[in-house]
Amino acid sequence: MSTRPDTIEALRDVMSDLAGLSFRKMFGEYALYLDAKVVALVCDDTLFVKPTPGALALIGAPQMAPPYPGAKAHIRLETALDEPDLAMAALRAVAADLPAPKPKTRKPKV
Repeated sequence: MSTRPDTIEALRDVMSDLAGLSFRKMFGEYALYLDAKVVALVCDDTLFVKPTPGALALIGAPQMAPPYPGAKAHIRLETALDEPDLAMAALRAVAADLPAPKPKTRKPKV
C-alpha cells in the first residue's frame, strides 16, 4: 500500500512553519528533506523519523518500527498530524544530528 497524496498535503499544512521542509515522492512513498538532508519517510500514511540521538532524546521512549520491509527501525510518529510541534521538533533534531550532504560531483564532458 502506498501513501495517499492527501496525507502528504495534511503534513505540509501542519508543518508549514518548518522552513526548508520538502517532500519527494519515491516508489509510492515519500522522503522528507530538511536542509537538504533526508530526515524522515512517510510510508503507508505514517511518519517515520530517523532515530538520531537528538530525536530519541526528544521523544523519550518512542515506538520503533521499520518503514518498509527490510529497513532499519525508525521512530514511528502516528500522531504527527495531532502533534505537529513534536513532529517538527523531531525533524529539526534529526537535521541537526546529520552531517551536511556531500556536494555532487560533475562528470567531465568528453
